Amino acid sequence: MVTTIDRVRIILGDVLQLGQRRDNLTVESPLLGSIPELDSMAVVGLISALEEQFDIVIDDDELDASIFATLGSLATFVTQKLQG
Repeated sequence: MVTTIDRVRIILGDVLQLGQRRDNLTVESPLLGSIPELDSMAVVGLISALEEQFDIVIDDDELDASIFATLGSLATFVTQKLQG
């Protein structure tokens, strides 16, 4: 079974075109400020991809930098959205 964090890791890797570096991302891996590919335009693409893949809607007022602090914080945010 593919977990939410695994799905988020795959989506992140695809959107940022991280290649094999994706496989090194753990729950604690820092994102914003640590992955050069994750700039403001990439965040927009990532949000769109997450909305599409998980069938969720992410409002602008829900977003802040803490969501993108680590892979774990991003996956937690997605999990909370899925739970409604």
